[in-house]
Amino acid sequence: MDLPLPTTLAPMLAKAVDALPEGSPGEWWFEPKWDGFRCTVFRDGDDVVLGSRNERPMTRYFPELLGPLRDALPPHAVVDGEIVVATEQGLDFDLLGQRIHPAESRIRRLAEETPASFVAFDLLYDCRRNLLDQPFAERRTALEAVLAGAGSSIHLTPATTDRTVAERWFTSFEGAGLDGVVAKRASSTYEPDKRGWLKIKHQRTADVVVAGYRVHKDGEGVGSLLLGLYDGDGQLHHVGVAASFTAAKRRDLLVELEPLALEPSDLAAHPWGEWAEAQAHAAVGGARLPGAVSRWNAKKDLSWVPIPADRVAEVAFERVDHGRFRHTARFQRWRPDRVPASCTFEQVEVVPPIELREVFGA
Repeated sequence: MDLPLPTTLAPMLAKAVDALPEGSPGEWWFEPKWDGFRCTVFRDGDDVVLGSRNERPMTRYFPELLGPLRDALPPHAVVDGEIVVATEQGLDFDLLGQRIHPAESRIRRLAEETPASFVAFDLLYDCRRNLLDQPFAERRTALEAVLAGAGSSIHLTPATTDRTVAERWFTSFEGAGLDGVVAKRASSTYEPDKRGWLKIKHQRTADVVVAGYRVHKDGEGVGSLLLGLYDGDGQLHHVGVAASFTAAKRRDLLVELEPLALEPSDLAAHPWGEWAEAQAHAAVGGARLPGAVSRWNAKKDLSWVPIPADRVAEVAFERVDHGRFRHTARFQRWRPDRVPASCTFEQVEVVPPIELREVFGA
């Protein structure tokens, strides 16, 4: 590619804050926070490359986007955005994740069955004009002009300078599977790999059963806690993990939990005692279990240590998709005052769905 920006360009990032920023009128632009794969699109004539945050191109995984992107973008352009899979129920990150697969035949089939869309939110280069040093407000105007005639799978993200509108989006757009709101200062330039934007995400807490743990990759402590919630039939489902502990906390947790590790002879009474079969099956007896092969890294060690399912922890999370925490939960505290049976899905808020057309209509 003969572009001034390399296809390994790291995207600009956002840091988490608790609330939308205050400011004078027009000082901030607000956008919905999309829940997909961050992607920088590079077009140089007929060549199109879908770059990613980890510098591994995603071009081969989303062949259905290449033609529409050629049709929508100028002959030479670099656009920052997000790849998503939209369904009648909103964005579906699980379906999106299934697109990362080594078999080309499966990729082609899923490109037809669950086609992806690209949502653009920044223009970095346009026909020999480098826009990195231009203020966001000017880049936004240029992006709107570029995508004026985009097709059905290429979208321009909604944006507003009205904080009241952004607050409404924060609440209403979650039903379409969006993560929250991103705030960008109108005067800000594009800084690759810097957290110059702000993101405001939904924060909730739940009491969950801790039924096991994984040892950290350095072997020096607990890497993650395996979390469960009970359904109406009394079955404990694996709903995700809590992780990102400090080194000191990892060691403390191992000292606390290692003595509780169950022996193989004790697994029959454990709710996930059949976890070994989960290596080959996504579910056993209808319950989600830990231990399946990682979709992202087949060589990743997902072995875990079962402990009695009688400890309750409070964790912070953003939302639940398909009965699982969408992102890694954050451990808050132990809850010795709660009994495991009280940790049910009923405490998890279900957000009413809205159609994505309402988001793009904004």
